[in-house]
Amino acid sequence: YVTLLIISCNSIENKIIENNVISTAHPLASLAGKQMFEQNGNAFDAAVAAAFTLSVVEPSMSGIGGRLQTIFVNSKGEVSGIDASTQVPKSYKKMDKKYSYGYKTIGIPGVVAGLLKLHENHGSLPLKQVMYPAIKYAEKGFNILPLEAKRQQSTKNLLLEFEGSKHNFLKLDGDSYKEGDLFIQKNLANTLKLVSENGKEGFYTGEIAEKIVEDVKANGGFLTLEDLKNYKAIDAQILEGNFNDNKVYALYLPSFGALTIQILQIMEHLGKISSEKQWALLFEKATRLAYSYRDHQENIDSLSKIINYNQAKIWASLLQDSNKVIESQKRNNLTESWGTKNGHTTHLTAADDLGNVVSLTQTIGPTMGSKVASKKLGFLYAVSLGGYLGEYMPGERSKSFISPILFYKDGKTQLALGAAGGNKIVTAVSQVSHRFFMQGKDLKTSLMLPRIYPDEDSLWVEDHEEIRSLNANIDPEKYKVKFIDEKARFGRIHAVSFDSMSNKWIGAADPDWEGTVEYYERN
Repeated sequence: YVTLLIISCNSIENKIIENNVISTAHPLASLAGKQMFEQNGNAFDAAVAAAFTLSVVEPSMSGIGGRLQTIFVNSKGEVSGIDASTQVPKSYKKMDKKYSYGYKTIGIPGVVAGLLKLHENHGSLPLKQVMYPAIKYAEKGFNILPLEAKRQQSTKNLLLEFEGSKHNFLKLDGDSYKEGDLFIQKNLANTLKLVSENGKEGFYTGEIAEKIVEDVKANGGFLTLEDLKNYKAIDAQILEGNFNDNKVYALYLPSFGALTIQILQIMEHLGKISSEKQWALLFEKATRLAYSYRDHQENIDSLSKIINYNQAKIWASLLQDSNKVIESQKRNNLTESWGTKNGHTTHLTAADDLGNVVSLTQTIGPTMGSKVASKKLGFLYAVSLGGYLGEYMPGERSKSFISPILFYKDGKTQLALGAAGGNKIVTAVSQVSHRFFMQGKDLKTSLMLPRIYPDEDSLWVEDHEEIRSLNANIDPEKYKVKFIDEKARFGRIHAVSFDSMSNKWIGAADPDWEGTVEYYERN
């Protein structure tokens, strides 16, 4: 694996593609990205504007108290990435009791540092201009969408445990906001304004940092002013693989890009697949094998094997010739995040007419993160400590299934995508990519078709009403299969592909979510 650095973005006059596009998990975030294109901004401006906006309008999934991973390519074809994962405070000590929410789960937030690094290095518009939509929606309010309202309502009893969370995310009578309610976040607006005026220092030092530490330390947490001051978003390490004559670029730890590459390369060597049943069963085998390498990614020799194209051919041959299904890891050996029912996180993808492409994933962990918000600041903190993601040492960064990815060929990005959905992220990304390239489906269809997930003791198959007639014909009497009649359970993809015939970007938003795609063509 190698780390590549982006140098700079070209000027708008060098337009080589007919349009600009952004796909996100919320209509207002997509519009924020489009507004940056309208103001002569590039894909980096659009992505940062949308990401900050998602922190306001979809707080159950992500926010400025969380972590971020992004991979991107510039107009020169240079691929790079940013690791802005949450980090373990220096004073943290392993606890006998496990925590899945609360102050003891709060690590050093990374989203603000990650977005500001992305903007500073590659954006073209002033930061205040890029952050304006997010600040506007926080200060003036927005109408909550149905699924966001349900997620907030599902955590109401836990939010009631924390004064700051009650103040910022519940009504005066203690009830949750409902679908269509106007949700105003004055405290968050003030926090975002300070960031827009002062950059990284506006969050990691000074007034905001002091309020973070005062609240967290007073309630048994571990953060210090030194932790915040010393936090840095860093250049991510890029992994390279091959798939369908494309170069595949993904992120090394703390992202799980290696497993995504591994699955895709195995599936390519399995060749033409004749039916949905065969597709589902082969993907199950390939995914179980890849997930068995989850704990071996840190070892350089193991990593080289995981992403080796020729090794994938050997694995494919073994899987094709064997009826044996590889055992999944037992749940008692896995972290709590592995078995979370409700997928979380958010993903966006943006591309511009210069060829800049950004694939960005951010999260606060489970729904509504740690359930803790500092009263005066207005944002929720991510779950990072306490065993939810596993045990870490001070200074380490939280690992997760996050896997933004790029496919590159003939001097252009052919497909860029990523997913939300916890442990379903890698499976969603690999399966949609396979549908698009190996099955030749258009992007919208690739996102719509059924997905699978190999659970501990059975194969889970997505089976809600909209896709049931297209599903794999697997006899549950003969095979351990469980048909899941539930939307959004198998990850949510937001993606962009390149259409060489029209010389345009095509965007797609996951049909199981409330997101949208926005286009803009410059004159």
